[in-house]
Amino acid sequence: MMKKLLNDDIYPSCAYCQFGTKFIKQETVLCVKFGVVDSFGSCKKFKYNPFKRIPKTHKNLNNFNVTDFII
Repeated sequence: MMKKLLNDDIYPSCAYCQFGTKFIKQETVLCVKFGVVDSFGSCKKFKYNPFKRIPKTHKNLNNFNVTDFII
């Protein structure tokens, strides 16, 4: 079983590893240790870099009316 990071939704991935750099396509990563690898994979050399992870976007909350804020 893979080790979970910060919360239940984040698993180790080469896409946000310290040793990986995004390569030509989004699906591949250039790893210092193993060369070109799949961005969804991970290995025992994985070291988390929080600056490489792109957080999920939230839903647009602009669907309110003026009447929604009247007491």
